[in-house]
Amino acid sequence: MGEVTARWMLATQMMITVVLMVVVPHMAIKEQILKCTGNDPLHIPHEWYQAGELLIAGIASHIHYMFPNIVFDKHPSEEAIPFPFVLTKFYQHVLALVFAINEVNENLKILSNVTLGFHIYDSYSDARMTYRTTLDLLFKSHQIVPNYKCGFHKNLIGVIGGLSADTSACMAHVFGLYKIPQFSYGSFETAASDESRFPSFYRMVPNEALQYQGIVQLLQRFGWKWVGLITTDDEAGERFFRTMEPMLSQNGICSEFTERLKANWQFFDLFEIINVTLSHLPIFMETKATVVVIYGESTTILWLASVILITTVFPVTHHEYSGTISEGKVWITTAQIDFILHVLQKPVNMQMFHGAISFTIHSQQPPGFQEFLQGINPSGAKADGFITDVWDQAFGCHIPNSDSTRDNSESCTGQETLQSLTSPFFEMSMTGHSYSIYNAVYAVAHALYRNYISPFNRKAMAGSIRLAPQHMEPWQLHSLIQRISFNNGAVEEIMFNERGELAGGFDVTNLITFPNNSYIRVKVGRLDPHASPGEVLTIAEDKIKWQRNLTQVPPLSLCNDKCHPGYSKKKEEGKKFCCYDCAQCPDRMFSNQEGRKYCINCPETHYPNKFQDECIPKIPNFLAFEETLAIISISSGLLLSLITGLVLGIFIRQQDTAIIKANNRSLTYILLISLLLCFLCSFLFIGKPKKVTCFLRQTAFGIVFSVSLSTILAKTVSVVLAFMATKPGSQMRKWVGKRLGYSIVLACSNIQAGICALWLVMSPPFPDVDMTSMTEQIVLLCNEGSILMFYCVLGYMGLLAIISFTVAFLARKLPDSFNEAKFITFSMLVFCSVWVSFVPTYLSTRGKSMVAVEIFSILASSAGLLSCIFFPKCYIIVVRPDLNNRQQLMQRKM
Repeated sequence: MGEVTARWMLATQMMITVVLMVVVPHMAIKEQILKCTGNDPLHIPHEWYQAGELLIAGIASHIHYMFPNIVFDKHPSEEAIPFPFVLTKFYQHVLALVFAINEVNENLKILSNVTLGFHIYDSYSDARMTYRTTLDLLFKSHQIVPNYKCGFHKNLIGVIGGLSADTSACMAHVFGLYKIPQFSYGSFETAASDESRFPSFYRMVPNEALQYQGIVQLLQRFGWKWVGLITTDDEAGERFFRTMEPMLSQNGICSEFTERLKANWQFFDLFEIINVTLSHLPIFMETKATVVVIYGESTTILWLASVILITTVFPVTHHEYSGTISEGKVWITTAQIDFILHVLQKPVNMQMFHGAISFTIHSQQPPGFQEFLQGINPSGAKADGFITDVWDQAFGCHIPNSDSTRDNSESCTGQETLQSLTSPFFEMSMTGHSYSIYNAVYAVAHALYRNYISPFNRKAMAGSIRLAPQHMEPWQLHSLIQRISFNNGAVEEIMFNERGELAGGFDVTNLITFPNNSYIRVKVGRLDPHASPGEVLTIAEDKIKWQRNLTQVPPLSLCNDKCHPGYSKKKEEGKKFCCYDCAQCPDRMFSNQEGRKYCINCPETHYPNKFQDECIPKIPNFLAFEETLAIISISSGLLLSLITGLVLGIFIRQQDTAIIKANNRSLTYILLISLLLCFLCSFLFIGKPKKVTCFLRQTAFGIVFSVSLSTILAKTVSVVLAFMATKPGSQMRKWVGKRLGYSIVLACSNIQAGICALWLVMSPPFPDVDMTSMTEQIVLLCNEGSILMFYCVLGYMGLLAIISFTVAFLARKLPDSFNEAKFITFSMLVFCSVWVSFVPTYLSTRGKSMVAVEIFSILASSAGLLSCIFFPKCYIIVVRPDLNNRQQLMQRKM
């Protein structure tokens, strides 16, 4: 079985070699690639080696080449290696690895009997070069010879790299075959950590899904509903769009644009930069989104910087835009992105990124790291193959006696320090990616510690005998790494989850720039993976410094301006749901905040003001005694009552005169008393409704008014019968007399009393409030209980009035001495006119006006009866007493 496995491994290595020879034809290969000895080894210019009993390899990504197209018109040895472009800020990744290994070696509590060494290469952000350096780390230092170790011996125990998802995946393809633990310090690519494909892959970063939740909660926190999305046109960028778009929609957020940038763009072709810049320029010139979310690698920032640089050199004008393109933009960046520049972008003004909010890999500052960086100098780093190009491009000078990649006018003075560089080119504080590298070294060291030092873990290996360092195999560390938990040099606990990811969260930082083009990142929040889903993000808004050109902080990022209070959103057809018109709130509704989606109803006790942006308490509405209308009603009622009493007094005083005797004195007294009570009934309708007044209002008025109408009917019938009885042989004489009149009054009044009694028993009136009929007032009223019974009472009075009017109208031409039918006819005409107009007026009014209408109808109809029936008689009694005798009355004709 062992021989078969060895053959399979050898065949696999040969296949990789063949593939690399096909895909890497452009490398500066001096002679044949498959020679182990006998020729000069293939030279890779950038590496840093330090010997040790166990070796930790590193593949950084801070040098870029623009490789030429190979056309095979000359020997490969004649192909010149192009000038390297160094992202000097990423040089810290290399230094963090060196610092961590030196710190572990100096700490006798971790590995007192084992010395760690390192061998660091660069991936050049190119897949083919990544394969090349990966195989070199495994086998010969500078030559690819599968399954042979030519030259010095390397006991490789772990690998740290790479920065991007592509680099990490390329490394995993090779290192996974040998089950060498690989720690990616910047990649969030989930496919590379798939245990079924790469079981030896570990990520020194938290799960990327946490970032997605953080982005959504950040946008919600500041009410940003209209945003732009920028990412790379690769698989990772497409996954970002597929994940984010549904999450944004579910939380009421829309993307105005989704811009895809070329992945792994090297930024070295000026014409390509100009063309790409112009193609993407509309996202700056024509979009409303204030907030732009950037996902991808740090090269995205290089692209944005190139946009600034190109538009500075070639000014662009637009009819909707003036000023610099950075005005008003708030950049939100993900943890993969760092704010960097390369040597060609030194003129770029970093002020455009002021106020940016970034999700960053959590980091601490290990003691002694800044002092270590301050001591970095070419004179003390002979083995460092990176420092020459870093110093060349960072300081614009060449190091004497070094193989510089270009001729500079000046030699370095030796006084140059990394501390003098501005933040886009180097940071003295440890960045998130460097902290991941630092933790990866400690993870390997503590796994070794568990194997060599701790007596409780000696049996964790496959055999029972503890192996010597030189016999330690990388695959033996996996069982320890997967369950490891330790404190690093910054005294922070580090552990992995079951997916091989760092079990931690993200920091939220705010970028603050300075006039010298430097910046600092201030921690303003945290993404906590252990928090509930809706509370993943915590942020201190008061610590955030916003873009200086913003007119409002926090800024708005909406498709439309917010609808003012008193308005609500109205969907615009054919546009995204975040775009809307503003519509005035409907009647009786309000909105008291900007940007309300819907108007809402005021509480029943309130109503919206004129601008419909707040609710005002409703005023109670009832006919109070102190109101003008009530005072007029009371005065009118008292005056008419006084007049009625005066008339009654005159009639009692003159009861023996001919005109009073001729019109049935008893019925006249009953009518006057009932009219007096009618006027007094109007007082029940004034004041705040109470249980007693509501109980008596309609019933008392209905009964008293029915007595009045019954009396009028009795008087009319008595007149008619009296004339009929005077005819010779008439049978009507037996009906003439007071008993008939009393019977009519009693019978007709009892019917109304019965209706009212039934009303009070079944559904009596009661005090109530009407919240809806009047917008600005609460109507205090007497609920009639049963509307049917209310209209039965009115209907019965109407029936009595019609009968009285009909009988009086037919008897209107009888002689005046025995006849008051003519006056009753007029009084019934007035009565019917008042109450016929009362019904529609009553139904069309609300509140105190409705009560006033009923009071007016009561007073007007009663006054009509009083004036039409009794004023002519009072005129004869008071003004013309000479006519008040039997002889005069007998002589008068109608």
